[in-house]
Amino acid sequence: MIKVKALGNLTSTKKPTRLRKVASMSRPLLYPFYLLFCFFSLLSGIQSDDLQILMKLKSTLLQTSNTTAFISWESSNSMCNFTGINCNSGGFVTEIELSYQNLTGILPLDSICQLQSLEKLSFGFNYLHGPTMDDLKNCVKLQYLDLGNNLFTGWSVPEISSLSQLRYLHLNASGFSGTFPWKSLQNMTGLVRLSLGDNPFKPSPFPNEVLLLTNLTWLYLSNCGIQGTIPAEIGNLKELINLELADNNMTGEIPVEIGNLVNLWQLELYNNSLTGKLPIGLRNLTKLEMFDSSRNYLEGDLSELRFLNNLVSLHLFENELSGQVPAEFGKFTKLENFSLYGNNFIGPLPPNLGSWAKINYIDIAANFFTGPIPPDMCKQGTMKWLFMFENYLTGEIPASYANCSTLRRFMVNNNSLSGEVPIGIWGLPNRNLIDISLNDIEGPITSDIKNAKSLTYLFAGNNRLSGELPAAICNVLVLKSNKFHGPIGNHNTSGVFFFKLRILDLSHNEFTGLLPRNYFENFNAMMINDECRLEPHYMGESVQYYMFQSVQNQDSVVLTVKGLEIKLQRILTTFTTIDLSSNKFQGVIPEVLGRLTILRLLNLSHNSLTGHIPSSLAKLSALESLDLSSNSLTGEIPLQLIDLTFLAMLNLSQNQLIGPIPQGKQFATFENNSYDGNLGLCGFPLSIKCSTNKLMPPLLASIFQEDNNYSFARGFGWKAVLIGYGCGFLFGLVMGYVVFKIGKPQWLFMDMLLKSSIFNAPTGNSSVKSLFDSVSLYLVPSNKQMRMPMKILQRNNQYPFRLALNCVGRCGIRNFFNSRYREVVGRADLEFVELIKRGIVLAAMICGVLVFGCKRVFAMEGAVNAGYGVIGQSIRY
Repeated sequence: MIKVKALGNLTSTKKPTRLRKVASMSRPLLYPFYLLFCFFSLLSGIQSDDLQILMKLKSTLLQTSNTTAFISWESSNSMCNFTGINCNSGGFVTEIELSYQNLTGILPLDSICQLQSLEKLSFGFNYLHGPTMDDLKNCVKLQYLDLGNNLFTGWSVPEISSLSQLRYLHLNASGFSGTFPWKSLQNMTGLVRLSLGDNPFKPSPFPNEVLLLTNLTWLYLSNCGIQGTIPAEIGNLKELINLELADNNMTGEIPVEIGNLVNLWQLELYNNSLTGKLPIGLRNLTKLEMFDSSRNYLEGDLSELRFLNNLVSLHLFENELSGQVPAEFGKFTKLENFSLYGNNFIGPLPPNLGSWAKINYIDIAANFFTGPIPPDMCKQGTMKWLFMFENYLTGEIPASYANCSTLRRFMVNNNSLSGEVPIGIWGLPNRNLIDISLNDIEGPITSDIKNAKSLTYLFAGNNRLSGELPAAICNVLVLKSNKFHGPIGNHNTSGVFFFKLRILDLSHNEFTGLLPRNYFENFNAMMINDECRLEPHYMGESVQYYMFQSVQNQDSVVLTVKGLEIKLQRILTTFTTIDLSSNKFQGVIPEVLGRLTILRLLNLSHNSLTGHIPSSLAKLSALESLDLSSNSLTGEIPLQLIDLTFLAMLNLSQNQLIGPIPQGKQFATFENNSYDGNLGLCGFPLSIKCSTNKLMPPLLASIFQEDNNYSFARGFGWKAVLIGYGCGFLFGLVMGYVVFKIGKPQWLFMDMLLKSSIFNAPTGNSSVKSLFDSVSLYLVPSNKQMRMPMKILQRNNQYPFRLALNCVGRCGIRNFFNSRYREVVGRADLEFVELIKRGIVLAAMICGVLVFGCKRVFAMEGAVNAGYGVIGQSIRY
């Protein structure tokens, strides 16, 4: 025990000394490993925090978005491999790029801004909404922020002055409103791009804070409430490549200092209220390629622009500019788009305009240009749109344009052009519109026009064109006021070329023959109801030509309604019209017109049309204007037309119509001049009243007049005859028995005694002759008239005396018949069949009219003189 203890003591006295030495030697070696362990533990924790933030972002947006952006965002994957995520060398998130990902919902900026290394945050072109929140100011390391083209409607931009490291700020077109915090920009001296346009901010003058951002290369402040003048200090932003101040309320002149921006590539000032001349400094902008100062009040000439030979796009439409186009423009080799629409330019265009450039679009319309059309604008074979209308251009259309296969729209209307259209232009395959109207162009429309498969509009009115109607496959065909002649097409063909037609105007020509029934049958576009679309659909809107604002009214068409010309700025597909007025058409109006159920305007006036107005026109339920004046139409106005509830204009004047004017609905709104020159018409609004026996309630009349205007003979069909005579046979038996038994009615019985019927001439029986003499002698002394229908009291060729009873005293005809009844019947040799036959005829007339008289109301007219009567003349109501 002692040894052990001693050993223990020995051990205790020597070992601690040795351990202290070892411990003192190992501490310097363990500390670095310990610190490294702590660092990696902290780093792992930060990366874990970044991952949690990203997963929260995913869960938040996936609840409201239909997107594939988060497929790779799985916790098992490295977050640096997530779609749209970039990390630095330390594995921390530095960029979130999720633009164009169809994201919706509210952006959780409170968690996103906890990413300590985040430098780029881009969610542009999505559908994000809700408040941007003040948490945005916590993203202090951001250099790139893009929330543009979203739906933050009604929310204002928060104060972001803490984002002093920002170099790119894109908040454009996101619906932000209120007052933008311009003072926040003071700390962003390194800002390179600033895009705040297309937001409804409260109006404010040009912000001075922007003028201090001398590193700016891109400034987009269009359509964001900027007003007042453009400050001269704009010239200090010499690094600018793009300057856009369009669609504001800026006034005053363009400052001369803008000429200091020698690096400008694009300058857009359109749709403001700028005045004055183009400043002298513009000649310094030799790098300028895009210049648009349209829709202002600028004046003066273009002399300052003749040095800008790098121009690609020049738009100065709708100003007050004047003078001539500089000759240097003809040498611009990069010029593609050129628009001077709606100014006061004069003189000829440079003859070599477009010769060396790949012209895409030229619009010099609505000016005072003179001289010929430059021949080489499509020399490079790239031109798509050429608008030169409303000038004073002369000469012929250059033949070189027949080779311009890329041409889509060709408008040279309202000039003084002459000659014929060059062969080949009519059939250009990609042309959507051609307008040569209001010139002095002559010759035919050649047959190659059927090759123009893309043709939608053809306007060639008010020229001296001649020949036959072209087989044009288009939606709008206006050839009015020319010298076209002959019948319309071959009436043995189907007219399939016009299946897309919606507007047809052939008025004021010399077309002859019948109206083209077979063509009407193929106007398929006028039979299809397009009004079920949710939004108005304009013809040609699928063609992307709205890249330039000056073309907004170039699909217009002028129509004649009630003698007045009405201009439609744009043409809805639901608007359809046929105008064949002032020609030499003959024959009847085809019933097939009733199939064009969405037709809105029909004008067949000033022709030589005959026959009745077809009641099928009542099927044109969308009809708003109907003009059939100055023809030779006969018959009555179909009562079914009162069902045209949209009819606002009706002109039936100068025809030969008769009968009552339909009453009710739209017909109550038309005035006398709608019916002038029709002496046979009566009823409101005319002063001539219709007799009561010719007036019929509209409901009853509509039953009697269903689908056509056939006469009595054609309308009395086999059904009416069959049923009428079937019922009449039974009725005739009863009637014959009653007449034979009681001798009533007297006029019919007397006629029977005289051995006369509507089928047989009277016989020469002496007994009847004696009876005849007796009756005659008995009647002559009398001085009292028998009550008979006036239409029976007619003279008969075989019995030339009247049945009037000129009785002096009391007439004894009843006693006379009673006393001599049997004697007369015996001698007359009359058989019961006579009565049955007469009853059948009378009953058939009555029953046939009552059952199937849906076209006409038949009445019985005739005369029954002493022994002979005539029944069966129809009365038209």
